[in-house]
Amino acid sequence: MDNTRTYGAPPFTVAVVHGGPGAPGEMAPVARTLAPHVGVLEPLQTACTLDGQVQELQASLQHTADLPVTLIGWSWGAWLSFMLAARHPESVKKLILVGCGPFETGYAAHITGVRLRRLSAAERADVLALSAALGDPAVADKSMIMARVGTILAKADAYDPLLHEREYLECQYRIHQRVWAEADAFRRSGELLALGTRITCPVVALHGDFDPHPAEGVKEPLARVLADFQFVLLQHCGHCPWIERRAKDRFFQIIKEELE
Repeated sequence: MDNTRTYGAPPFTVAVVHGGPGAPGEMAPVARTLAPHVGVLEPLQTACTLDGQVQELQASLQHTADLPVTLIGWSWGAWLSFMLAARHPESVKKLILVGCGPFETGYAAHITGVRLRRLSAAERADVLALSAALGDPAVADKSMIMARVGTILAKADAYDPLLHEREYLECQYRIHQRVWAEADAFRRSGELLALGTRITCPVVALHGDFDPHPAEGVKEPLARVLADFQFVLLQHCGHCPWIERRAKDRFFQIIKEELE
């Protein structure tokens, strides 16, 4: 897999960072929308460790970007971008976090419950059965199962989505399992949030009011550790703003303003 896709013309001063971990490609619609205005990179993460993903992202930026860049990280990619901005502040001039996961464990306690309550009984049963299969050593193709779980949960994550197709290239369960285990432990230890004290660039967080990841789990912890922080709550918006009928335009308006 080519680790970086490019959109628009150089210089490449913006990079979009996908979610997962292990679900590359979903930021492509954002990159395409911004490309008429600015050169955009879409690094595709393949490393199987937390540090490896940070190093891989930094290497992609050093190879192709016109540093320092604006990083737009979504979901898991928001955390990854946060970590890179702390460890390589010289590479990042602005950090935009979209649909970010909570930075403290206590805020994450009800995410799964919220998602399941938004699904039908049949969908809930499917998610529970598929999740059990992911924990079964006898099941071989767990990447396919992970993709099916993601497709169902995407329904719970959206408020009023436009007709769209998910654009991830492939689900990579092995990457997801290993990197997420490390990332969750990093959050539990408090080390993830503590990295914020090392971030020197402006940080903007965009978060949907219907996102099952609680907005206060992003806004409140980051306000304590970041020197230059702005939080924007998007109305009528779920986890993925660019697919939302009533939030998409506002989302891109803010992004473009932040890139000026």
